[in-house]
Amino acid sequence: MSFDSLGLSAELVKAVLEKGYTKPTSIQLQSIPVILKGLDIMGRAQTGTGKTAGFTLPLLHLLNKHTPSRSQRSRSPRALILTPTRELAAQVAMSVDVYGKYLSLKSATVFGGVNINPQISKLRSGVDILVATPGRLLDHANQKTVDLSKVEILVLDEADRMLDMGFIHDVKKIINLLPKKRQNLLFSATFSKDIKRLADNLLNSPIMIEVASNNLEAEQIEQLIYPVDRKRKSELLTHLINSKKWPQVLVFTRTKHGANRLAGHLEKNGITAAAIHGNKSQGARTLALSRFKENSIRVLVATDIAARGLDIDQLPHVVNFELPNVAEDYVHRIGRTGRAGREGEAVSLVCIDELKLLKDIEILIKRELPKTIIPGYEPDPSIKAEPIMNGRNARGGKKQFSGNARNHYSTRSERSRQNASTYRGKFNSAGKSGRGK
Repeated sequence: MSFDSLGLSAELVKAVLEKGYTKPTSIQLQSIPVILKGLDIMGRAQTGTGKTAGFTLPLLHLLNKHTPSRSQRSRSPRALILTPTRELAAQVAMSVDVYGKYLSLKSATVFGGVNINPQISKLRSGVDILVATPGRLLDHANQKTVDLSKVEILVLDEADRMLDMGFIHDVKKIINLLPKKRQNLLFSATFSKDIKRLADNLLNSPIMIEVASNNLEAEQIEQLIYPVDRKRKSELLTHLINSKKWPQVLVFTRTKHGANRLAGHLEKNGITAAAIHGNKSQGARTLALSRFKENSIRVLVATDIAARGLDIDQLPHVVNFELPNVAEDYVHRIGRTGRAGREGEAVSLVCIDELKLLKDIEILIKRELPKTIIPGYEPDPSIKAEPIMNGRNARGGKKQFSGNARNHYSTRSERSRQNASTYRGKFNSAGKSGRGK
């Protein structure tokens, strides 16, 4: 089936074809006709499946079809797209611009980390589509620089990430500023109980659209586990990049400090690198991403703020320098490669501290990941596991730890007893599945 058979306008089809897309993806096939009918949607799709175009194209079609005359047109946005991160907001805004290039609709993007005044000027000039992160949008609402009372279509993109990052209260405040009668589109990579509760309060008899089993990773991504001691991860990563001659690598760490430290280590070893995370200014983040896309730097080291929203064409390699504390985030991280049906490789450097995290990931994706021990980097079975601080879930200054430390090793003595046997049974068997390949 082609795009012109979905009921989209000729202008939109022309823009899509110029982008190089000829056939709709599964999420697009299912969501576009439903949205064009004005119905609410609760959609779940893997990252990299064309979800953004799945709601952007019909949204543009509906707004353009019912655009008032210039004299009657309001300066207030008629469509609001909420995203959890600045990077994702910028990506969605780019899709709006690319697909809407032959339409007379105006759009704007607002997010934090940059000067608010240019955003205010853009909003005052009038926009039809507003792409925003929750915090900065509330700033505008409090300053009376945006009027949300004319919104006809609301899109919550990456709703699970929005809740996970603590934006639920901001989202509820924003919803209270919207008109009661509107079309609602909720998209999420996972459908947790919290997401379903949000949907129950937000959506009106929604059509459920699911294009893949819950949380499954893309099939075209080759996934490998490299067991290694925690203190040798930087050394092993440097070895892999050089020996395998990886031209472009996106590397994920758990912490901002860890991202800075790893980028510095790579630079000292002759590998061009930059770090992006929440403490970096938006200008620095944009510059680093731009340099990475242009191949001016070889490695981009990121925290999970970049797990969604980074759309890097033909990115060949993703590395989990540290496994995420939440198994679902593994799927989002590796989804930065293997996009639009292309092949990709996702490598994880796993130390003994992360065995429970690895097990959680394998339970989620319903398969055991292949493990390869690199000669010269064999894990030392005498090293004891250490707890992993779960910074995301810490509240009120109290240190909390991931299930890896709290549940897998209930006491220090038990941890010591299980340590060696766990390594022998879990990691040393890796040699049977490809040692030294």
